[in-house]
Amino acid sequence: MTESRWNLVADIGGTNARFAALREGQLESEFEFYHSVEEYPQFSDLIVKLRDEIALATGFVGAPQSVCLAVACPADVEHISFTNSHWEFTKTDLVQWFGCEQLVVINDFEAVAHGITELGADDCIKIGGGEPQAHKPVGILGAGTGLGMAALISHSDGYHVLDTEGGHADFAPVGQRQMEVLTCLRQSFKRVSLERVLSGKGIVNIYNAICQMESADPTLATPPDVVAAALDNSNPQALTALNTFCESMGAAAGNLGLTLGAKGGIYIAGGVVPRFSEFFVNSGFREKFEDKGRFASYLEPIPVYLVMRNNLGLLGAAKKLHNA
Repeated sequence: MTESRWNLVADIGGTNARFAALREGQLESEFEFYHSVEEYPQFSDLIVKLRDEIALATGFVGAPQSVCLAVACPADVEHISFTNSHWEFTKTDLVQWFGCEQLVVINDFEAVAHGITELGADDCIKIGGGEPQAHKPVGILGAGTGLGMAALISHSDGYHVLDTEGGHADFAPVGQRQMEVLTCLRQSFKRVSLERVLSGKGIVNIYNAICQMESADPTLATPPDVVAAALDNSNPQALTALNTFCESMGAAAGNLGLTLGAKGGIYIAGGVVPRFSEFFVNSGFREKFEDKGRFASYLEPIPVYLVMRNNLGLLGAAKKLHNA
């Protein structure tokens, strides 16, 4: 059976590009497609291949009616240039390439925020705190190739997504070790943002800084290498680095909770942390989340949820189209 009216959604980060072809009205689809950003010099090269993949797998006919792309960069401009990859294009280009009637381009963490509204109890792991307060702001941050931040603000018609570039705010060290890490990273980066620490690449940055501080040879080169060595306790610098990452994430999440008054809860999303979820839950994350001096009691009841659901960005992009 063929479908002539269908939609396309995408979640495009610095490393991976994920797509889903949806029948009208669907939020989720069995037709998902994954590609590595590195493999395609230009985004248009991927579109050519994607068209053939979708036609072969789905039986959908013609161009999609609506397209929603969630992109890991500012999205409210005509020219889209990714923060952590070589891809760039214009919205005019996209309409021409896809041949769609409607195009929506949003920040990837706006999509994550929309996806949060569709989560069930089994999609998250709760890390401390009490129950979320209704109609209070919700904070969202997540580590992938970069660091995303967003918020959900309740109003009479439902909710509004506040998309931000908070991942590029300054890294604020807490404690002596984080201060020393910051000092080391400033030798490589004139300015150290949160993303330089709280991302996949950030784990490696912390590890290299720890090795420098301890005069150790940095033998691990990738985030999976560092995480694996920390989890099996085979490299002391990797273990210190992963603990530092978790504690730094806690401090940043606590800052977001204070900034937003996020009594509706804080959600940790992104592709990095679920890979070591048990370690994260048992780390110093929650302690550093609440370690805010006179305002520790303000943060203590705020629940934090680690999102374990895959493809949250695709779900959120579909929800965006559904609401459009």
